[in-house]
Amino acid sequence: MEYKIIINNVSKKFKRDYIKNEGILFRLLSFLNKNGKGEFNALKDISFMVREKEIFGVIGKNGSGKSTLLRVIAGIYKPNSGTVKTKGEIVYLSGFDHGIQRKLTMRENIYLLGVLRGLSKKEINEKFNEIVDFSGLREYLDAKVYQFSSGMINRLSFSITFFCITHKNPDIILIDEVFGAGADFDFKEKSLKKMEELIKKGSSIVLASHDLELIKKYCDKVILLENGKIVKIGNQEEVISFYLRNI
Repeated sequence: MEYKIIINNVSKKFKRDYIKNEGILFRLLSFLNKNGKGEFNALKDISFMVREKEIFGVIGKNGSGKSTLLRVIAGIYKPNSGTVKTKGEIVYLSGFDHGIQRKLTMRENIYLLGVLRGLSKKEINEKFNEIVDFSGLREYLDAKVYQFSSGMINRLSFSITFFCITHKNPDIILIDEVFGAGADFDFKEKSLKKMEELIKKGSSIVLASHDLELIKKYCDKVILLENGKIVKIGNQEEVISFYLRNI
């Protein structure tokens, strides 16, 4: 079975942003820091490979480098060193409400996001009722999205994005905490079943999440990140147990 993602000794640095509201103590500590240029290492010498049809999990505390890693794989960020090799079309999902325009109606958002995700108007028309029914928000179809609750916005955005993805059938799907807050249990279960459909079609998935039960249930292999480094790699039970013992 071939590899869809090969990450070799990847490192990524960022410059710290200095803002006017930061106090004297913060500035002094930053000045005294050994990284005098105000840089920090978001990723340090990361290496792993993801096979075809594999579900690869990424766990770690906030700030450990999970989102940065997925963005490097997606090509949003360029690594400072190391190589990233991917094979096939990539789709990156980050947060339920990404791209939603709150001043537009639900109907208008479906067409706008559908086009932005590569579908033609004809293709959106074909998927339209499926998107609406999956979201469970048909009665709000012509309401402005700024009137929606955060949970409703999450459901709308996820429904649009996932049906666009299933239509394109990508080779690699990068999922960054989209099964987080704002998704009720029933909708989350429906969404996971959709993810299973994509896996059966042959997509390789990299799933970054704080939901350890989700990682344990779906992932074949897992890495644990801490301060931008891989501190553990292996099967899901082994890595999750290590994480829970060392949090």
